[in-house]
Amino acid sequence: MAVPLIDAFALPFMSRALLTVALLALAAGIVGLFISFRELEFVSDGLVHAVFPGLVIGAALGGTAALLPGAAAAALIAAALFTVIELRGGIAADAAIAVVLTGLFSLGVVLVSRQEGYVSQLQELLFGRLLTVTEAQLWQIVVVAAAAILIVGLTRRAQLFRAFDAAGAEAAGIRPLVTDLALGAAVAMLVVAGVQALGVLMVIALLTVPMAAARLVTRRFALLIPIAVVLPLLAGVLGLWLSFAWSVEAGATVSPGAVVVLLLIAGYLLAALGRVPAGLRFARRAHGGRRAAGLAAPAETGAGRGAPA
Repeated sequence: MAVPLIDAFALPFMSRALLTVALLALAAGIVGLFISFRELEFVSDGLVHAVFPGLVIGAALGGTAALLPGAAAAALIAAALFTVIELRGGIAADAAIAVVLTGLFSLGVVLVSRQEGYVSQLQELLFGRLLTVTEAQLWQIVVVAAAAILIVGLTRRAQLFRAFDAAGAEAAGIRPLVTDLALGAAVAMLVVAGVQALGVLMVIALLTVPMAAARLVTRRFALLIPIAVVLPLLAGVLGLWLSFAWSVEAGATVSPGAVVVLLLIAGYLLAALGRVPAGLRFARRAHGGRRAAGLAAPAETGAGRGAPA
């Protein structure tokens, strides 16, 4: 017998997990808009990996209470470093970011491997602890996510201007370094907020997949953020309920964060498949237009030859 949805989320740890997903979905939908417009998915991935050594150092020095400060310090340092690399530009920029993120992630693995019980700690840091989010951690997520939204809200005009016309924005007096650092700080804070619940390897999906799916579903600017918020929220409700039901009925231990991310990917795939018929119709119309133009050209040419000089 399936566990009723209402009964499952009546449990305190399930309601906290759902509230965590809702907060992250809201913040990721807003910040993810500018990540997508600026095509900073790779930089965001780098920030996620760069947070890992900060998590390890924070856990080693102060336990669970120090996870957020350690992750925040590492994320902000990495955001500044990646921003400088991006502004330098060129082909070497992506290579430099790849070197930095792999180096920092490897440093985190080395640090955590020197501790007792590092296998379980590594698994928790990589895949998160969505069902064990405490009230204190939930309030931390609220504060950090709100700070990320506030930074993006205060700089939204500069962010949009720079996303669509970087040269024009700079000519208008918008300082690229300040604008990029602000967005990098917002992404870093959202990474810090999400990594406690979803883990290092899964938070990148929350930052990139919902907005990517929203841009497949609609071209209306006003609908992008609502769709990017609703999609992870639905995935969170269904993913948490499925993982809980499987654990109760089948005794299977399933990572709820992983289930949520898989459902996000499924939503993106459905959105992509929904665009296929529209793409085929557009291709047929374009082909028909070219064919009609090709048939009309000889007639016009013949008329031109037959006309009197």
